[in-house]
Amino acid sequence: MKLLVIYTHPNHNSLSYSFLEKVLKGSHENPAIKEIQVLDLYEEGFDPLLVFNKEKRRRDMHRDPKLEKYRNQIMWADKIVLVYPIWWGRPPAMLMGYIDQMFASNFAYRDTGGLLPEGLLKGKSVVCISVMKGPTHYPLFFLNNAHKMLMKRAVFQYVGMKKVKFFEFGNMENPNGKQVKRLEQIYRYFKNIVS
Repeated sequence: MKLLVIYTHPNHNSLSYSFLEKVLKGSHENPAIKEIQVLDLYEEGFDPLLVFNKEKRRRDMHRDPKLEKYRNQIMWADKIVLVYPIWWGRPPAMLMGYIDQMFASNFAYRDTGGLLPEGLLKGKSVVCISVMKGPTHYPLFFLNNAHKMLMKRAVFQYVGMKKVKFFEFGNMENPNGKQVKRLEQIYRYFKNIVS
């Protein structure tokens, strides 16, 4: 298995970074995981802004040479792991800007003329690891599960990725937020996954 781990937080002293470290520790101890690439969007200086004009058309985004490295990473990976905080009930704008550009027509999906497109990233799976200050069940009960619906249905299933797993940890700024337990959970998950 080949893992592409995408980290989206501007601070390496954050709890999100601790989760990244546990993903990597568990993955390195798992014989089923043969290769790992890490993409730190902030450290990379990834530009999340979409720009379309006479020289840069939306329909050509799947061929943009500036994004070729990132397209190659996605095609290379069997499993994509996203590590990010939940801000205002959704992933950071940096991550959404990455998705806007990478999941382009004729790379991630193809219009078929029907109700839904053909997903071109079939066979890949996704793990979303997110932390938030609010209660764990806040997104479910107060936001109608908007975060999971956005990521699973509107993004990943749209491009053919049917297997999507979530670890959504709330109360993470609370001294009794079970941070150590949650970090250990992530470490064990990646140490033991087989597909």
